[in-house]
Amino acid sequence: MRHHLTTLAAMAVATPLAFTATMVRAADIVDTAVAAGSFTTLVELVQAADLVETLKGPGPFTVFAPTDEAFAALPAETVATLTQPENKDQLVAVLTYHVVPGAVMSDDLVGKAMSVATVQGGTVDIDATGDGVTVDGVNVVQADVAADNGVIHVIDAVILP
Repeated sequence: MRHHLTTLAAMAVATPLAFTATMVRAADIVDTAVAAGSFTTLVELVQAADLVETLKGPGPFTVFAPTDEAFAALPAETVATLTQPENKDQLVAVLTYHVVPGAVMSDDLVGKAMSVATVQGGTVDIDATGDGVTVDGVNVVQADVAADNGVIHVIDAVILP
């Protein structure tokens, strides 16, 4: 389901992903994802890729975070293959493709379509010109989840470089 940016921003307070108005913005990207409880696979992959300390760093970062359901929609062997030690570089590439340097809030995107460089080195195409926001054609289902070192935008599928 695609929503207007203003609707996405409003959803940051009331969401089924466990982000609530009572959450204190005193956590980094990783701690915020862990507290949400809907990013178990993402957090496990970040740990396997040795990216925890990076995403706990000063940033700021913008993370397009796929939910557990998004990872579950991938072929089962995809995640298993990425977590094999010999594929660590590929895992790092996939995860860092979901990260953009700087804190990009939904208000920065309204009415725009652009290509943005990722930490991985490639670019993602962001389109906020229609009824919702997409990143490489994947829907942003919740925007502007603030963390001390950046922002998370929840997406409903995994994007691949």
